[in-house]
Amino acid sequence: MVKRTFSFEFFPPKDAPGEERLWIAMESLESLSPSYISVTYGAGGSTRERTIRITSEITRRTHIPTVAHLTCVGSTAEELKEILDHYRDAGIKSIMALRGDPSGGPSAPWNATEGGFDHADQLVEIAAERGEFTIGVAAFPDGHPASHGNMEQDIDVLLRKESLGATFATTQFFFEASKWSSLVEKLSARGSHMPIIPGILPITNVKQLERMAELGGTPIPKEIREKFAKVEGDPDSVRSLGVEIATRLSSELLDAGSPGLHFYTMNSSTATREIYSNLGIPG
Repeated sequence: MVKRTFSFEFFPPKDAPGEERLWIAMESLESLSPSYISVTYGAGGSTRERTIRITSEITRRTHIPTVAHLTCVGSTAEELKEILDHYRDAGIKSIMALRGDPSGGPSAPWNATEGGFDHADQLVEIAAERGEFTIGVAAFPDGHPASHGNMEQDIDVLLRKESLGATFATTQFFFEASKWSSLVEKLSARGSHMPIIPGILPITNVKQLERMAELGGTPIPKEIREKFAKVEGDPDSVRSLGVEIATRLSSELLDAGSPGLHFYTMNSSTATREIYSNLGIPG
């Protein structure tokens, strides 16, 4: 049986105080012995240099394997190859190959950089050509915003990425375990062997949830909206409810055979630690 992975995602902070908070959160979560940590890009490639620096520093300062995000936004093919070389030289062995979002978010018009790429499969291909990286890609249990509900199109895209060298996928956050199971079943029926790791977002701020759901195209079930509406004036109750919902979803996914869980930490450790404790995951 393949060992399950439990991993955490951080985003590059905008300033020195934010970076200090990130390191505090990371040191707290390091005691949980995560399988790996990933570091994102901002929309429009806006944090590329910070992502490269912080990902490299995590690799240097900790013993935790690091997955570095890499997107097609704002970079030529040659620049992307240079970034891959930088990651390799920094000891990073895994990347998340993503098209990335324009500065206006996933629904904004896509404009490729001259000399760059239009789709993540092209990025998967050049990363695989170097033969030195484990390559992850994104999956969308609720459907990619650009596919407008055409899940077969999403399946085709994932299968192509797998054929080019992708070895695992991490999902956008979602709220219903059945959506993950359906995606996995569809892929398996088409011959895929790629693990699909569910992405879990512990909700600690209702406005932040609404914003992320809007950008990522994730529908918020009516039941969950109503629960948060009842407590949104009480930050502690919002946080407790968010942990409760994420714990239940995580448990359902593990029972359904999930190969692991990937937590979108929002650069905070408390909620993720509580979910770990609730699930009885050894640290």
